[in-house]
Amino acid sequence: MRLSVVDLGIVAPNTDESQALAGSVQFARDVEALGYHRIWFAEHHASRMGASHHPELLIAAAGAQTTRIRVGSGAVLMNHYSAFKVAEMFRQLEAMYPGRVDLGMGRATAGPVLDMALQRDREHPAQADHTQQLAETLAWLHNDFPPEHPFGTVQLMPSVPHLPHTWLLGSSPSGSNLAAGLGIGYTFAGFINPAGAAPALRHYREQFRPRGYGLDEPRAILSVNVTVGETAAEAARLVSSPKAYYARVGSGDVSSLIPAADVAVRELTQAWRDQPTSIVDGQWPQFVAGSPSQVRATIEQMVEESGADEVMVQSMVPDPGERLRSHELLAEALGVTSLA
Repeated sequence: MRLSVVDLGIVAPNTDESQALAGSVQFARDVEALGYHRIWFAEHHASRMGASHHPELLIAAAGAQTTRIRVGSGAVLMNHYSAFKVAEMFRQLEAMYPGRVDLGMGRATAGPVLDMALQRDREHPAQADHTQQLAETLAWLHNDFPPEHPFGTVQLMPSVPHLPHTWLLGSSPSGSNLAAGLGIGYTFAGFINPAGAAPALRHYREQFRPRGYGLDEPRAILSVNVTVGETAAEAARLVSSPKAYYARVGSGDVSSLIPAADVAVRELTQAWRDQPTSIVDGQWPQFVAGSPSQVRATIEQMVEESGADEVMVQSMVPDPGERLRSHELLAEALGVTSLA
């Protein structure tokens, strides 16, 4: 099984954003050595919890410090940007790190204030044209505009033989139709919508049609929030951090950092403590946690039910050492080969 990671640039308590970003680059080196297939960086604007605001910057930095692992975006939020800008940027990244770049595309709101701040034309705000944005980006990347199109005379970096791999990221059923119709890879955020993951990924596989954009057959990634401890008890302690963070956000504290595990344990209500971290009565959890054997069983069941080709792990353990150890245990449990 291919195993990958998405990194948020987590700002641990009593640290700062500069340390978090340096940690993200070191993390890329670490997971490459563990045998992970790719690392993607998030786009979270004005976030205090995570310092990964512009994934292309971390892609460039991590690409320079690694040699094998694929580097990409999870995701570029296309509703904020020019398709030309995105395509050209990722063609340039591909020129810098040939055969290693992924363009993960998605959409999201950062709230009305930041959505407005991200727009250049504030008299005529950007329209909801996600499908058109994706199609135009693919046309720029693959030189696929009709001859009569005004953009058909422009080629992006024609001397670069490779193209970035393209993926659509989503957490709702509509994304599976769009990715399948465009013939590109599809990644489902199971940590956002656990119940929708398996149906969406199966539907994508069933509906996939090649369009000449790099794939002859479907490629599906399941993204899951995973915490692995040496024991089930240790995993329960560590997963208290993301649980407490979401509890804080749910109570209105949207500027919170992810609390350290020992702080989080004291904050959690019994309902949060009792929230399942494995599949119970057929229901997928928001957070997967447990000992290595427990997590392996849960992920294997998720892969079987969804038909995913690859698992991408999100971790919200704030301590860098504990977070890396969780990834080491997961790689060992799933038989990923270390390069060390």
